[in-house]
Order: sequence, then structure tokens, then C-alpha cells
Amino acid sequence: MIDAEKLTKHYYTTTEVAEMFDVSSSLIRYWENEFSFLRPGKNTKGERRFNKKNINQIGLIYHLVKEKGFTLDGAAKEISSRKVYYKERNEVLKKMKRIKEELNLLKEKITTVE
Repeated sequence: MIDAEKLTKHYYTTTEVAEMFDVSSSLIRYWENEFSFLRPGKNTKGERRFNKKNINQIGLIYHLVKEKGFTLDGAAKEISSRKVYYKERNEVLKKMKRIKEELNLLKEKITTVE
């Protein structure tokens, strides 16, 4: 899962987002049409600009469709019925990832002291 909090830019192109998830740009655009909540901004040229929230949304869609095997319709229904659950789940996963990173840093410090 992509940790959007660690992303450094404010906006990402469709190509950059597609590379993050190892999918095609056309799939990202297709998902935008299929999921009404996924609405990236657009610049003056009409190019999509994905922010961290959009990237989290794509991460959820990716998880349900690519990892869990949901159909697009099934994923949309799952997301609408379990919005709060997934938000809390993502927050817990982010915290766990940060804790793991801190533990790995502590482990490195301990092994260098010995």
C-alpha cells in the first residue's frame, strides 16, 4: 500500500500515479469514470492532478479490485458501505508502518552499539 503521507509533491500526474501502483494510466482514468468519489483536480491544460487524498482513494480501489478480487461494482458497494471502517483501517496501517520503521531504527542502533 502506498503511504500518501510520505509523498513529497502536492500533485501527481496520471502517469506517476499509475507507476506507483504498477498499473496503466488508462486504468487510472477508467477507475475515475467508474468511482464517483474519485475526482482529481485538473490544471489549465485539462491534465489530471492527483493529490494525497486521491492517491489514498486509488489505493483502496487497487486493494479491493486487484488484491481482493472484487468486481468494480462490488468494490463500489463495499466502499460505500464500509467507508468509516476503511478510513480507520488505513490509519491503523499507517501507524503500524511508522512503528515498524521506528523499531527497525532502534534495532540498527542496538546492533551498532554491540
